[in-house]
Amino acid sequence: MEQNVAKATTPADLTITPRDVRFGRGKAIRRWWLNDDPFATAFYNALSVTFPKGEGFFVDSVRAFREGTPPKLAGEIQAFIKQEVMHTREHVAFNRHVADQGYDVRSLEAEVDRVLAITKGRPPIASLAATMALEHFTAILAHELIADPRHLAGGDPDAVALWKWHAAEEIEHKGVAYDTWLHATRHWSRWKRWKIKSLVMLIATARFVNGRAKGMTELLRQDGITGWRAKWGLIRYALGRPGMARKVAWTWAEFFLPGFHPWKLDDRALIGLAESDYVDAIMPVAKKAAVPAAA
Repeated sequence: MEQNVAKATTPADLTITPRDVRFGRGKAIRRWWLNDDPFATAFYNALSVTFPKGEGFFVDSVRAFREGTPPKLAGEIQAFIKQEVMHTREHVAFNRHVADQGYDVRSLEAEVDRVLAITKGRPPIASLAATMALEHFTAILAHELIADPRHLAGGDPDAVALWKWHAAEEIEHKGVAYDTWLHATRHWSRWKRWKIKSLVMLIATARFVNGRAKGMTELLRQDGITGWRAKWGLIRYALGRPGMARKVAWTWAEFFLPGFHPWKLDDRALIGLAESDYVDAIMPVAKKAAVPAAA
């Protein structure tokens, strides 16, 4: 499937730099913290609820294949873990703010538990494949979030800062799970790798979209917005303006193309747009070494 196609790789000069920052401690945020818009707020609140347990799953999945990786990738995995642990910490705090505004997120958390339970007892490579697919999801959402300021316009400053910080680091480490997958499956045929990763992406996408739609709908129900009003409002927000889902559709589909690699699009310039306020919080990382070949 992927023969004779030039392969992109993680940039040789990429350094993943965890930024230890805390957001919104001791401060209140508005119930509809994003532009006083219940649909926009539900979109990000529902996503945030998934992060603590979801990112723990990502860490465990990648860590399971760290042994024996090339030095550069091993260092990137370590930095990836540090970033994800801090993302978990900050979204736990953010989710407390959501609960403080009167939202009951227990059903959303239960949905995350239900999906993660599906992975129990399955081979570790299956969890890595799911992580690799979902990390592509988070990377393309992060790209769009920073590239188009309209997504966070009018938001509570502390909440906006949290999402921009998280997005910058998601872009920065977007190749780690994929490179770990390439290393773990280096003895597979290209056809087998493409077939499995494509199937996993389709399954992960269906579960991601369905789960987040259910979560957003539940949060809107708690705001008294139900039925077609809720459905149409979410469709208009996701596909219309600002249209996050519409804008990431093509980059999501690129995952299935021959020669795909997350760094085929080098969007490191976006990191600089979001990280300038956090330079003093950058943590030391492992030294660079050889770059693993893509496949």
